[in-house]
Amino acid sequence: MGLLDERMTASQVKRERARMGKVLSILKAAYPDAKCALEYRTPYQLLAATILSAQCTDAMVNRVSPVLFARYPDARAMADGKMEEIERIIRSTGFYKNKAQSLKEMSQALLREYGGQVPASMEKLTRLRGVGRKTANVVLGNAFGIPGLVVDTHVGRLCHRMGFTEEQAPERVEAEMMELVPKSDWTIFSHLLISHGRAVCIARKAACERCPVAELCPKVDVPQFETRPPKSTGLTRRSSPARSRAPSK
Repeated sequence: MGLLDERMTASQVKRERARMGKVLSILKAAYPDAKCALEYRTPYQLLAATILSAQCTDAMVNRVSPVLFARYPDARAMADGKMEEIERIIRSTGFYKNKAQSLKEMSQALLREYGGQVPASMEKLTRLRGVGRKTANVVLGNAFGIPGLVVDTHVGRLCHRMGFTEEQAPERVEAEMMELVPKSDWTIFSHLLISHGRAVCIARKAACERCPVAELCPKVDVPQFETRPPKSTGLTRRSSPARSRAPSK
């Protein structure tokens, strides 16, 4: 039994999967070039860049990573690197001391346990310092082509606003979305929602008037909108006052 089965009937889950399918189809057409925003050449570089992206924009990481990878292109070079130099290079990404320690210890572990290669395994990846499920899914989906459903702030926000989840913890949002999104779309799903979250469904003020999936979205907790079921599905769940906000005055 999945998380959705604990609070939804089989027919509700079926309707939600159908709604998700429509949302995916529309977003794929709206963002045909959606992809990982981090720049990298190898699985190792993607792993390192994703560690740097914590509490930092992808744009900033992409400004820092070419300098970092020119000096430390692989696990061997990073493991042998001087901590002070690594910290200096990545300082602008924030939390640079902790990130530098993670990069160095992660690289040492790769050398010690995997011959310097990044393992294509969720279990093995999450044993590395600085690597949680989000980072592991980024690497699996984009470096190895293994479906991985990434839940970052954009994905979590949009899944909530679209009424696909009531969960807040990323791991639980991920588990529920894995039940609704076809496995073959797990990786692109995250890229699509991130693109949409940056372009239209912005955190401070969603541009619902130009959203291509507006008619499929109940707009949960979106300012100036009351929570309502999507017109196309007749869905009535998640419409309780506890999940709604009154229109702004």
